[in-house]
Amino acid sequence: MSFIPVNEPLLNGNEKKYLCECIDTGWISSEGPFVKEFEQKMSAAAGRKYGVAVSNGTAALEVAAMALGIKEGDEVIMPTFTIISCAMAVTKLGAVPVLVDSDPKTFNMRTEEIEKKITPKTKAILAVHLYGLPAEMDDILQLAEKYKLKVIEDAAEMHGQTYKGKPCGSFGDISTFSFYPNKHVTAGEGGMVVTDSEELAEKCRSLRNLCFRSDVRYVHDEISDNYRFTNLQAAVGLAQLERLDEFVAIKREMGRYYTEQLKDVEGLILPVEKTDYAENIYWVYGVVLGEQIKLTNREMVKLLAEEGIGARTFFWCMHEQPVYQKAGLFQDESYQNAEYLARKGFYIPSGMALRKEQMDIVADKLKKIMKQVRRSDGSI
Repeated sequence: MSFIPVNEPLLNGNEKKYLCECIDTGWISSEGPFVKEFEQKMSAAAGRKYGVAVSNGTAALEVAAMALGIKEGDEVIMPTFTIISCAMAVTKLGAVPVLVDSDPKTFNMRTEEIEKKITPKTKAILAVHLYGLPAEMDDILQLAEKYKLKVIEDAAEMHGQTYKGKPCGSFGDISTFSFYPNKHVTAGEGGMVVTDSEELAEKCRSLRNLCFRSDVRYVHDEISDNYRFTNLQAAVGLAQLERLDEFVAIKREMGRYYTEQLKDVEGLILPVEKTDYAENIYWVYGVVLGEQIKLTNREMVKLLAEEGIGARTFFWCMHEQPVYQKAGLFQDESYQNAEYLARKGFYIPSGMALRKEQMDIVADKLKKIMKQVRRSDGSI
């Protein structure tokens, strides 16, 4: 039995051609020409004036937070249900993440909870688009304007997605992307900060490269890190970006096909196809176990693995992260919707290279397991 991985990228465009060009010319470092071309074309695709490529999506968040001047004691409002990179970008600066719960259908932060979390220490809102649908950006931007807050938009999973017709990545003061292999545009690793502010872009370029002074190398007025992005990565990313519209269409067709195959499975909550502001882009095909199913997502992932199917659980909540509990953060905080998603949500194979016959196998195996689970009172 061959194993179907949770993700496999599609690399049959110009990736090899551009990589060979890097090798033939010797431009393999961050100084190579593909980096600037990728920055220009990716930022344009996101509706932004400037792009600064960095080593990964986590680095993009860290650079964005530093560029906005977030400092010790500041508060940044964000969803508890997200990847830890979002909270790390804040806590590394000595600032404090202030958490809100999730919408159980779209998985994004409940914007109606944000205003009551704003204090005189609040510096920014970190809006994270999750799993295929964007957050309610109008609400977030209105609150930011009302209270004079900065907005960081984490569009790591949203290549090619729009909110009310505008590209994700075009909202707020600064936005970030990731190019990890499971993203619609991959470079193997990598990330990017995009903005319309020339001043912020220049700050990000400095932060990306150890904060070398512009007038003399090896002299530093500030401390940063090496967040550089290589010409080799940019070559792959550029080849991927050339096919973004095609990739979005593939993902949406994949989502529709899975939904058709799984729509009658009792106890399985399928992803929302569309809202009044966006059509799902299906970064991954994420499902949630219903309340009648006693299994956790971790148990379900294990059962699927035994059937030769790769799957992965949803993110774990920030307020339940052991590292932050040890640090004394988020004491006695509870977020019901996010906790449910973290325990019951998982995603099945949905990589760009997934074939329809593989999807049929995945759907059949999942239906088989769900039938067994229901017969045994919701647990195995």
